[in-house]
Amino acid sequence: MNFTFSSNIILEDDSVILRPLQESDFDHLIEISINEPETWKYSLVGADGKENLTHYIQLAIKARDNQKEFPFIVFDKKSQKYAGSTRFYDINFDFKTLQLGYTWYGAAFRGTGLNKHCKFLLLQFAFETLGMERVEFRADNNNVRSIAAMKSIGCKVEGILRSNMPTREGAIRRDSIVLSILRSEWFDEVKENLKKKL
Repeated sequence: MNFTFSSNIILEDDSVILRPLQESDFDHLIEISINEPETWKYSLVGADGKENLTHYIQLAIKARDNQKEFPFIVFDKKSQKYAGSTRFYDINFDFKTLQLGYTWYGAAFRGTGLNKHCKFLLLQFAFETLGMERVEFRADNNNVRSIAAMKSIGCKVEGILRSNMPTREGAIRRDSIVLSILRSEWFDEVKENLKKKL
């Protein structure tokens, strides 16, 4: 399948809007960036502080231009505020696989159900529009909150990649947990189970 990620892809339901991240979104995300630096505790590429946020957005847009990733900004309809960001990455149309991650939200949006709405829209797009066979998720194996969130939407744990990648501290390396949802699982159970939680 030859699919080109364009800047007009918008995913939306009654709670959230996911639209392509753009440079001007710096203004929408800077408050979280400055006031909640702990948001990126487990991230290799942080968006904490003005310089890091600028760099984060620029890298994300460059990756989209190269058709390697597709970053979204997340807008919460209930509060009428921008909540954070998420993206597709490691997209492989030949193998029909992609990874879903780089997901972060400001503290006010965690535990509100926002993430489940985002994941439903993203998974539906991945399996039903892009025709993917597998969507993979990864996290630092110490990131308990993130792992619990992935399991709650229906991800199955596959295993741990030991000393998989560096951390922001540099000298310390992280173990990464790998989870996934397969196309058959999406249509057989995950889609309906997730819909009930929305």
